[in-house]
Amino acid sequence: MEIVIIGTGNTATVLGKKFKAAGHRILQVFGRDAKAASQLAYELGTESNTYWSVVNRHDELYFLAVTDIAIEQIVHKLQLPDKTIVHTAASVSKNILQPASTHYGVFYPLQSLKKEADHIPAIPIIVDASDEQTLLQLEALAGSISGHVVEADDEERMKLHLAAVFCNNFVNHLYTLAEKYCIDEGLDFTLLIPLIQETALRIETISPSQLQTGPAVRNDEQTIEKHLQLLENHPHLKELYRVLTSSIHTASY
Repeated sequence: MEIVIIGTGNTATVLGKKFKAAGHRILQVFGRDAKAASQLAYELGTESNTYWSVVNRHDELYFLAVTDIAIEQIVHKLQLPDKTIVHTAASVSKNILQPASTHYGVFYPLQSLKKEADHIPAIPIIVDASDEQTLLQLEALAGSISGHVVEADDEERMKLHLAAVFCNNFVNHLYTLAEKYCIDEGLDFTLLIPLIQETALRIETISPSQLQTGPAVRNDEQTIEKHLQLLENHPHLKELYRVLTSSIHTASY
């Protein structure tokens, strides 16, 4: 498949590399930052461009890997009625692309992507499209770089994104708080890494609801009280501990 990538960030870089490795041709990289566009184009073995007037308009697919806010701005600059235009946003409707083409859709990578990372993780791809022909096209593209391709409409994709915030963003924030607590208390945070890794491995085969451990699920009020006392000098953590403990108490384990 012949692709024009619009964007130079994490998603554009990682998926661009995956597309190239799968045998697709990246014919152009467009970016507002000339240096970033040139660098990504070099990595993908193609040309870069920073002017809308010279965007290649003869390819099969135009891949918008940009911020949510930028999508609508780009739509008005790309009038490609016979081409396929897709965006990668979780929280933006596919219909935002309707003014630009009759063939449009969403290609959402449900993964935290970092262009600097040496290792590219498995990436489930969520697709949606304006019509059956475009959906088949996106499913084929997604299937060439991922073993897990799912069709989901705007509402389902938004719900998946919300679940991802809990699984990734919120959990990582808890890691950050735990690391800071360890630093403040003169403890070695790296001692917790095997525990973190083992928990992540277990949920591949067992429901998280069956893996819940700790004083809250055991109703061990004595240990809970000791923990709260240890957090007297960390009021934010203390309140968060109370909230999460209450949530576990009321959950159906």
